[in-house]
Amino acid sequence: MNSVFGPGLGESQQLLLESLKLKGEATLTELGEEIVLARETMRDHLKTLKGLGLVVRAGVRRSGPGRPEVQYRLSALGEELFPQGERKLLRELVSYLIGNGHQGLLEEFFEAWGKSQREDVQAQVRDLETNDRLEAVAEILTDQGFLADVVGSQTGPPRLRIYHCPLCGVVDVCQLPCQAESALLSDLLGARLERETYMPDGDAACTYAVTFSPAVPRSNTSSSSKGH
Repeated sequence: MNSVFGPGLGESQQLLLESLKLKGEATLTELGEEIVLARETMRDHLKTLKGLGLVVRAGVRRSGPGRPEVQYRLSALGEELFPQGERKLLRELVSYLIGNGHQGLLEEFFEAWGKSQREDVQAQVRDLETNDRLEAVAEILTDQGFLADVVGSQTGPPRLRIYHCPLCGVVDVCQLPCQAESALLSDLLGARLERETYMPDGDAACTYAVTFSPAVPRSNTSSSSKGH
């Protein structure tokens, strides 16, 4: 199979990603049936790919005696490494709707999308303390393909950084996704967000300074630093 990846990933890592794409989900044993690598080497590569947000754990499977094995699959971000035409088509669809006077329909859609996301995620984060909630939201964003992390600060509020946007094709045409994202994050975190950097302006990431409201106690935020 010809590689679909650009520079940055090693050949063995690319083979693992391609194998997961073909299988959907797989254990180390199943991956080893096709890829000639030592088991520990594959485990190290999968750990690296997981750290990059390209692979996630998909549960465990017991296929015989002994301990069950972890199953892996591509994350939403990992799926985007493979050629896709949806982004261009989506941008053209949004351009068509706006050009034909249907921006109100798009506004209704993103409002409904934000409500659906809020309902899905709120249950996962509502009982967490501020620091844990911020980390959990970053993980959820990464699982959805946004590649996010948290950077702590000794002198100010923590930062939520988003390094990839699956909706960048739409953002090229209108700002509705960004507005919906900011409102959603503010509601989920119970915090005020101040955007400091912005990918459409040429920055490497969208960065939000996160200031929690007095009603939500802040706990050890400065210790939550996750290096990028």
